[in-house]
Order: sequence, then structure tokens, then C-alpha cells
Amino acid sequence: MQIVFRVLSLLIAAIFTVSALRWIIDPAAAADSLGMELLSGVGASTQIGDIGAFFVCVAAMVGLAQRRGHSHWFLPAAMLLGAAALMRTVAWVTGNADFAAQLIMSEVVMAAILWTAAWLRSNEASNGAA
Repeated sequence: MQIVFRVLSLLIAAIFTVSALRWIIDPAAAADSLGMELLSGVGASTQIGDIGAFFVCVAAMVGLAQRRGHSHWFLPAAMLLGAAALMRTVAWVTGNADFAAQLIMSEVVMAAILWTAAWLRSNEASNGAA
């Protein structure tokens, strides 16, 4: 079972790495893939910086978690994804955004995968490479 969640978590890291690179290489396309237009000026700086940082950090944390004894890094990545799903839901409930069911579900599923991966690997010894 651990190998399944190792592969799934590596897939999540790859997806977030590609998304982070898109925010660097082609931010307009990255924004469009999330259903938004790229802002201009300081707004673009904030949009690229904040959203790009989200993707970079999740990818980095999931990457760090791959090392034996470091599965605790899955948890902050899962928390970020869960918080994104929660904030999307709050935005909908308060009438500030459309309900983004597909995005919310993908964030919840990825958070659950990472949380499970952390739990499955929590008893690993901290010495040696995985």
C-alpha cells in the first residue's frame, strides 16, 4: 500500500512542479488553466508570486517527504490543499465566487492522498534513504 501512495504523492509533486513552471514561463496560460485572467502591474506580481509560491511550496514539501523519516512534510502540503478547498467553499458560501466543484474535489482528494501517505510512512526510521 505504501508504494501506491508513494507513486500518487510523486504524481502530485510532478503536477505541482509543472504548474509552478507554467507560472514562471507562461503565466497567462497558467492563469487561464485556473479560470482567471492574468492581471497587470502589481496585481500580476501578486497573482504570479502568491499562486506560483503555492505550487512551488506544495511541490517542494511533497518532494522533501519522499526521504525516509521525513513523511511529516506531507502534512503541511495537505494542509495547504485543504485550506485552498475550504477557502474556495467559503468564497462560494459568501456569494463571492461560483462553486468550483472540480477544483475543490481535486484539492480534497490530493490532501487525503498526502495525509494517508504521511500516516502510512509515519513509522519509518529516519536513517537511510528511501
